[in-house]
Amino acid sequence: MYRVCFVCTGNICRSPMAESVFRSHVADAGLVGLIEVDSAGTGGWYEGDGADPRTVAVLAAAGYEQDHRARQFRASWFAGLDLVIALDAGHLRDLRALAPTPEDAAKVRLLRAYDPAATAAEGDVPDPYYGPSEGFEECLELVEAASPGLLNAVREAMKEHTP
Repeated sequence: MYRVCFVCTGNICRSPMAESVFRSHVADAGLVGLIEVDSAGTGGWYEGDGADPRTVAVLAAAGYEQDHRARQFRASWFAGLDLVIALDAGHLRDLRALAPTPEDAAKVRLLRAYDPAATAAEGDVPDPYYGPSEGFEECLELVEAASPGLLNAVREAMKEHTP
């Protein structure tokens, strides 16, 4: 089982969106049962809450399923994860600082690094929380653009782990 966890700030907007979209890509590729997809936040302010209603609405309008409860990422989780996907540079920095070992820190990557159209200056998925609903639609577009590349990278990594 290859395990991927998406991480944003509060685990109610960007990371649950990325989790739902990537889970859909995994299912479409016939890899359910081989890739486990999850999400969390760097902070615990919303632990136990569902995704932001605007996230739920944008996902539903695009045909994605989601059933989410927010939770805070813990350093102890690194041992059970293969890849930790940060939604912006702040999360990347925080997660790498939280990592117990250099090997764990190396598991942390930016989601947009998997979008072939994104430049190095466009590494972040902007936080839509304080803005209008269009920000959630933009967030979904950015997540969708990076998901195929991420799936390809996970497939390659799975081949390397297979004896």
